[in-house]
Amino acid sequence: VKAVVLDPRNDFNVDQILTKKDVRNLIQLCVSRLLDITNPSLSTIEMQIYFDMNYASRAELLGEQHCVLERRLAPLVREITDSRPQVQEGKENVYRKIVSYMLLSSGLGSPTDVEVVREVTAALQSVFPQREITTFISLNKKNKEQQLKNFAMLVTGIRLYNKECGKGGRSIDDLPAILNEAIPSATWIIDEGLNTCHMLAHQYTALLESMQEDQHRYTQLSSLKLRAALFNVRQYEAFLCILLSDAITSAQEVEKMNAQFAATMEKLKNTVQNKVSVDTKEVFPLFVALSNLWTSLQDEILLLNFLTNMTNNLQQFLEMQSQLFPEEVLTSLLEGVTVKSDEERIKETMGTRVDASDFKNQEWLFPETTDNFDQLLIQYHGFCAHAIGVKGLTLPGNPAIGILKHKERCFVFSSKEAAYIFAQDPEKFIQLNVEKAQEHPELILLLELHHQFEYLAPHTQGRNAEKCFMKPTIKYDNSTQTDTHILPPTIVASYEWNEWELRRKAIKLANLRRKLTRAMQTDLSHMRRENCTQVYLPKDVGIQTKRDNSSNVPRPQIFLEGLRGGSSPTTHMVKVDLTRAVDET
Repeated sequence: VKAVVLDPRNDFNVDQILTKKDVRNLIQLCVSRLLDITNPSLSTIEMQIYFDMNYASRAELLGEQHCVLERRLAPLVREITDSRPQVQEGKENVYRKIVSYMLLSSGLGSPTDVEVVREVTAALQSVFPQREITTFISLNKKNKEQQLKNFAMLVTGIRLYNKECGKGGRSIDDLPAILNEAIPSATWIIDEGLNTCHMLAHQYTALLESMQEDQHRYTQLSSLKLRAALFNVRQYEAFLCILLSDAITSAQEVEKMNAQFAATMEKLKNTVQNKVSVDTKEVFPLFVALSNLWTSLQDEILLLNFLTNMTNNLQQFLEMQSQLFPEEVLTSLLEGVTVKSDEERIKETMGTRVDASDFKNQEWLFPETTDNFDQLLIQYHGFCAHAIGVKGLTLPGNPAIGILKHKERCFVFSSKEAAYIFAQDPEKFIQLNVEKAQEHPELILLLELHHQFEYLAPHTQGRNAEKCFMKPTIKYDNSTQTDTHILPPTIVASYEWNEWELRRKAIKLANLRRKLTRAMQTDLSHMRRENCTQVYLPKDVGIQTKRDNSSNVPRPQIFLEGLRGGSSPTTHMVKVDLTRAVDET
């Protein structure tokens, strides 16, 4: 309905309420378009819807697959983790359920195959003997789930090692060999589809160009739906390129994992050799690594099946080409017309380049002056921005001519002349491209015009809005000045944060009606009231209270003579005072 309303040829005014006549006309146009099974435009829209609703990236597909596996195993895990048997028979039943979990989680064999069950049980016994089931049951739910995952990886690694040694590995397929055979086959199928759509796109482009050059051929081919067929082929080509890129990535991952698997297996053989007992710290990490690599190989098998199914299902949307343009009809139409491939068109313009000095107000990007030139996001899926609206053609753009950067968007062109014409008035030609997309709604997805038709954004773009320009980013330079305090301060002095203080006040208010207000001052209570006193601060003053003085007095010197006696019997003592007078000192 939106595509019909957008088409300017139908004369619907989206700014006015539709009358009953407009509604009947709209219904008739929609029904006519839906019933026109020979219209390539309808087939292209169906192809876009199918791809949009079914395609998923590697991360999304693997994440969804792991969630599905967890949901399928959830009832069995719940039975194992919730059961707490006390008798021996119940414990043996829990152990058998653990064996079933080992098989179902790894996908290596069926639980109904007796030999596979015996092999898994023997591998589990080597890392988790049945006598330890009591300890396992006593764990909490989270630890049980983690233990189950660890046991599953160890058992898978042991079985893969036994298969390599020729001592087991029943029902385990040789995934590396299967992938090495399946990836080239899937890539070849996609390449064949690309070759077919490339050839048709080149032929349709040549016919449309001849119509514009020759009026007679225009009259002859105008009734044919060449332009819609060209868009159909280009869309098919774009989807196949996405699938081919995923297949190449898968091939690279498989090659890397095969090398890692072989190296890990060789290291494990060297570690184990023919030893009777091996340290678990050495071999258990190797068993876990083998299990993880094998799980990754299983994921690649899933991805490869998904890509193959997508490729096969997309072919039905290209069957319209053979009905509209059988090979003999197309051959007769191409008589005297020169068909050029996309590579030839780019090669013809490799020597030409835009002179940036001719445009003062336009920014041009070139390989030698721009970092990450090959990673720039080109508008219109890399097609010439001039040819779409003017000629209605999807010609490949040549970045070597120069990339025009207009309003943060990059545009490429098929020739120097087209680049100069577009650069003179970019907005005019951008609007022409939008009008062309309104006439052919399949161009909205093919040319990635979601930023101009937000309401027609595909489902995948809605899920991953951050990965797509669904709406143009508008930027403004604004400045704002705010006063420090616009309103006067509203500080409540009576506010209390303490709940007990609020209770105390409430009790006090509740008892006021029975209380009398009295006041008194006592020696014991005078310090409980807030008082203020102003005093003079002490000054630093020094005084001297005594004086230290000294004096010097003469030292007494007195000598006595005759104390020892002499020749006479009578002792005669003589005292001599030699002390100096005070005034002499």
